[in-house]
Amino acid sequence: MESNRQKKIAGVLQKDLVDILQGAARSGGLTNVIISVTKVNVTVDLSVAKVYLSIFPHDKSKELLEGIKSNAPLIKHDLAQRVRHQLRKVPNLIFFVDDSLEYIENIEKSLEGKENPIEDPDLLDKRKKS
Repeated sequence: MESNRQKKIAGVLQKDLVDILQGAARSGGLTNVIISVTKVNVTVDLSVAKVYLSIFPHDKSKELLEGIKSNAPLIKHDLAQRVRHQLRKVPNLIFFVDDSLEYIENIEKSLEGKENPIEDPDLLDKRKKS
């Protein structure tokens, strides 16, 4: 269970990371790409922050995540400049893709009957392999 301090720090980091990542995407010339920070979890000792990103369209998420991971020190520096009056030390950032929206979409398709594994057993084999 997160403490109030962890929640407050996560909220500050989330708000500022959204600004940094969307600004970098715009200045980098990326068009038709939406990057949002869905959740930030901060460890108890406040040294590591797990950042979950939702990237639309989904097909570009892997390459964008690799680019974000490679630029993590620059992102941390920009973040430190923004939160220097609120935090003494900025936690190390670890980025992950949040695929919960895609997962929910697949469940909705299954419930609507568009991809029913009972009627079409081939779909079940596809799900086991992935």
